[in-house]
Amino acid sequence: MSEPLWSPSERLVAGSALTGFAGWLERERGLSFGSYDELWRWSSRDLEGFWDAIWQWYDVPGATPPRSVLASRTMPGARWFEGATLNYARVALDDRHDDGRPAIVAFREDGAAREIGRAELATAVGAAAEGLRRLGVRRGDRVAAYLPTIPEAVIAFLATASIGAIWSSCSPDFGPRAVIDRFGQIEARVLIAVPGYRYGGRWYDRRDALADIMAAVGDATLVLVDDVAGADLGSTVAGAITWSELVAAPADPRFEPVPFDHPLWILYSSGTTGLPKSMVQGHGGIVLEHVKALSLHLDLGPGDRFFWYTTTGWMMWNFLVGGLLVGATIVLYDGSPSEPDLGALWRVAERAGITYLGTSAPFIHASMRSGLDPGSVADLTALRAVGSTGAPLTPEGFRWVTEHVGRDVWLGSISGGTDLCTAVVGSCPWLPVRAGEIQCRMLGAAVEAFDPEGRSVVGEVGELVITEPMPSMPVAFWNDPDGERYRASYFEPFPGVWRHGDWITILPSGSCVISGRSDSTLNRGGVRIGTSELYRVVEAIPGVADALVVDTGGPDDEGAIVLFVVLEGVELDDELRARIVSDLRSQLSPRHSPDRIVEAPGVPMTLNGKRLEVPVKRLLAGEPPGRVASPESLRDPAIFRWYAEHAASLGGGTGGERPS
Repeated sequence: MSEPLWSPSERLVAGSALTGFAGWLERERGLSFGSYDELWRWSSRDLEGFWDAIWQWYDVPGATPPRSVLASRTMPGARWFEGATLNYARVALDDRHDDGRPAIVAFREDGAAREIGRAELATAVGAAAEGLRRLGVRRGDRVAAYLPTIPEAVIAFLATASIGAIWSSCSPDFGPRAVIDRFGQIEARVLIAVPGYRYGGRWYDRRDALADIMAAVGDATLVLVDDVAGADLGSTVAGAITWSELVAAPADPRFEPVPFDHPLWILYSSGTTGLPKSMVQGHGGIVLEHVKALSLHLDLGPGDRFFWYTTTGWMMWNFLVGGLLVGATIVLYDGSPSEPDLGALWRVAERAGITYLGTSAPFIHASMRSGLDPGSVADLTALRAVGSTGAPLTPEGFRWVTEHVGRDVWLGSISGGTDLCTAVVGSCPWLPVRAGEIQCRMLGAAVEAFDPEGRSVVGEVGELVITEPMPSMPVAFWNDPDGERYRASYFEPFPGVWRHGDWITILPSGSCVISGRSDSTLNRGGVRIGTSELYRVVEAIPGVADALVVDTGGPDDEGAIVLFVVLEGVELDDELRARIVSDLRSQLSPRHSPDRIVEAPGVPMTLNGKRLEVPVKRLLAGEPPGRVASPESLRDPAIFRWYAEHAASLGGGTGGERPS
């Protein structure tokens, strides 16, 4: 076992919400646990006891108590907290969190900043809700948003939730087709949007995109946020009303009590092929899950300034807004994380006094490769924790955070997904941090690693599964009345068990390693490795800026391992090819050396930064590009087109080449 990079201080452990919760369990329930592992095992087995304890310990405001905690334990189909009523917005705006600190601190790329107090936020939510009611929005209606990460998005979401209507959002960097594929499924009554947005020092006009979207999504009323990055274009979009008109009448918020599983929002899968899955999650499940994750695992509470770099099209925006549930100030940033350079987010951290800064593993890796030293570009004395998600963080990334952000900074690598709108493995304020390892399986998440026969394994790579229900699992997919698509998405390989889609190694210590998506694994002679392991080796080679690996094999054909490399300042010559093969053979496995190495202009990614390993594999198998991925679900469609154009010549053979 490697030496810890970080260990919690006695003060942190003693003052953590997790210690407070454990003390409450001992006082109120007579339960005592000698370690985190003992607490986790209880929480993932005694589901009724654990989730009832979260409900009681947190004292969900404005709620009607349930008749039962878990009426049915089956998956899918678990029935949680029957008889309970509550409202997410009522919980988020609860007066007990109003201690004079702001609810929201928002920054724009151009340096402009806003602060919104909790009372001011409640008034704004009340006004927006009354405006939505005037537009005919009622309980169960859908409100869609095409918005950047600005305060109006938070206000509109809370207003929607307060009515009992259903929220759904996309970032304005989504193209019209991607938005229509999502919003076209849900028949929104209102679409709240911006006429454009600023990113990377440029203004992007979205009025034409809005016209296409409105023409396709039906009879929705368009509401334009008419003051974005200083541009007032509202009057140029025909038929729209402005945000200023929507919120013109001040009002105290009114909260519609709804059942525990009443739909709160609709989230979407990446949608690289076909229509994205439309995942519906409920008020109660999200309240309890986010309170647990944010308070007990990230140790957030009043006095914290919580930030995650995200867009409204990624579930981390929903997770960030959840900071309001535990009394934290949430920090928003509308702009590029690299404008004018990769120090941008760290300077925001200084200006906002951020205590918990969340970002993606690719951003940390990019900062590391650039030679950035965050402590030299910003005063980070307020920062106590850094969160990382979106992809596996390499051991080198762990060490970089420790060495260049701060040795006293707690690094919380977490992994979960949109399907649950939370992490299932992540941080723990009681445990040390070791390079490359996620600290723990999170409370209430019965995470196991399964071998192909469905047996739980420890110390070896297995399929990440969840063997017991969680409250934030989708209550349904939209337009999936018999639940067929829902069952097929998670429960076919192991009936009654949630298959998450990642490779995981659960170490004997209880910590975890995520090694990539299980549908893009590299399998040679029955030996499986995750793609993230290969990327770690290849991207450590000087001149290799990025990489994508695809195994073209299938059940009856071993196929070829094709490695695409993006290079900076070097050529793909015999020496570099030999270095790549040698390093992979010596550091990873001789079986998993690439059969072909190809220089590529970039790595195709979804809008949320996920590598398109499986779609590229399908391209190499000869599938038409239009069936493999929707261009508007991609960050850079031109890069994907390059792979499509060269697919016929890239799928087989050995050696290395640079397609023309």
